[in-house]
Amino acid sequence: MSEPAPSVLCLGEILWDFLPRGAFPGGAPFNVAYHLHRLGLQTHLVSAVGRDLLGDELLSRLRRWGLSTEGVGRHTGLPTGYVRATIGSTGDATYDIATEVAWDQIILGEDTIRAAVGASALVFGSLAMRSRSNRATLDRLLAVLPAGAMRVFDVNLRSPYDDLPLVRELARNATLLKLNAGEAARLANDSSEAGREEACARTLSAQTGCATICISAGERGAGLLSGEKWTWAAGQHVVVRDTVGAGDAFMAGLLAGLILHREKSAAALDRACRMGEYVAARDGATPPYVCDLLGRPSDPT
Repeated sequence: MSEPAPSVLCLGEILWDFLPRGAFPGGAPFNVAYHLHRLGLQTHLVSAVGRDLLGDELLSRLRRWGLSTEGVGRHTGLPTGYVRATIGSTGDATYDIATEVAWDQIILGEDTIRAAVGASALVFGSLAMRSRSNRATLDRLLAVLPAGAMRVFDVNLRSPYDDLPLVRELARNATLLKLNAGEAARLANDSSEAGREEACARTLSAQTGCATICISAGERGAGLLSGEKWTWAAGQHVVVRDTVGAGDAFMAGLLAGLILHREKSAAALDRACRMGEYVAARDGATPPYVCDLLGRPSDPT
């Protein structure tokens, strides 16, 4: 009898991305949970929606996709979150993020506490930490996680919610810090030209005490500092539809490689890059796909 798949908690926002081509479920922690589920891990999304039609539809889609809704609370006084995204000529997105929404007040239930006690990893993002209430929720989860569980901080610097001192403070709770090249340069106070990912990773590791730092660099690829070793995986060219959620798919691919497939850095990075590229070449953050026997995505027939 095979062992159950490792379980991962994803704490933070679930919302609607309003894109030029339509409305899509989104929010970085939700996106990561969606892809982890597709890639074969157990996932427990910890978030909140309003008691409104947008919240009803999000929960309906979660159930349709086979994702647990036990950790998603419902607020009467706060609406479901949303983001208006504008897509540039190269597929890059800029975001207008609604405030005072349900995911700003994530309340833990007993199901989530039980899930945390047996989890292999907790993923948390920087955007949801704009709320003092959510920072207290994060502290409660960190307190009950197993000692050997990964604590994964997925940085998303979205102005005006890009408090660098707060991000550095939160990074001290992490055993794996993931961010893109621009974010890494900002946090490391490195204004040099592109190609400084390794130097930034080593600076951030020294600043935060986090020994494992992953930096993605779009089509150039990504690097992973693990202990003292730096590993780089080259990117592959794809025709970009939009970049919404590509970094979250990358994050899920990396965790699937490290936790589920127990891959070394090079193989896990390669898996992560292919996941990010797959999503960038499709509309929205959560396109449908199936996985082959190696856990690689392909379009459903």
